[in-house]
Amino acid sequence: MSIKNVKVGTLEYLTAEGIAAPHCFTTRYGGVSTGNQASMNLAVGREDTMENVEQNIRILCEGVGVDPDKIVMTHQTHSDIVRVVTDKDGAGLCHRNYPECDGLVTNTPGVSLMVFTADCTPLLFHDPVTGAVGAAHAGWRGTAKAIGPKVVEAMVRSFGCKPENIRAAIGPNIGQCHFETDADVPQAMLAAFGEDVLPYIEKRGEKYHLDLKAINALALNRAGVTHIDISDECTYCSHDRFWSHRFTQGRRGSQGALILCKEADQ
Repeated sequence: MSIKNVKVGTLEYLTAEGIAAPHCFTTRYGGVSTGNQASMNLAVGREDTMENVEQNIRILCEGVGVDPDKIVMTHQTHSDIVRVVTDKDGAGLCHRNYPECDGLVTNTPGVSLMVFTADCTPLLFHDPVTGAVGAAHAGWRGTAKAIGPKVVEAMVRSFGCKPENIRAAIGPNIGQCHFETDADVPQAMLAAFGEDVLPYIEKRGEKYHLDLKAINALALNRAGVTHIDISDECTYCSHDRFWSHRFTQGRRGSQGALILCKEADQ
């Protein structure tokens, strides 16, 4: 399975062939924001207006085919917190109104989940047997805290999912080519996953470069998930197409990773 590009008018996003539920990883294209946030910015509280962000979310929802009034979002803090949510957990289109978490799961038909990234790794999950879905924001801290496997555990515990049935997708993030760190990051990965991560850590001079997509895939494999679509896009390399925190030095918007728990007749 692979990641493919979808265009709906000026809106452009990515989808994973292995996930049957309506979903997307957004790009910078198709919104109404201007300036440093042009044009599909989903971030609240930077240099954009809430009105623009809300309009962008509505444009995205119309393009993907989900109800903007039934989205549950994350208030992200690089935690390993996963919330189990229903249609009663909607708090509007401002993600800052939501409780702290970096992962969401639901099996409530009609509810969509959305996480936000701008170099970090977005993860989406779908169990075609139970219909349950999940989403996670995995920065390097969340990756080391195994946020992806914790979403799988929540789907198993809350909805009776089996890991071998879950389809996962890893969206665009900053690639190993540009994810340069000090020693603390590889040390955290080695502490979390052992020497199996060594093929995904490269020392270049005094710095290290890590492949966070591969490390997240390793963690998901260990959790029993074997069906994983992985984007080959680097947000830094393709900074004209994706938001990159490092490239813009923080003056940027955010991508969204969105997934819908389908109605029974869909």
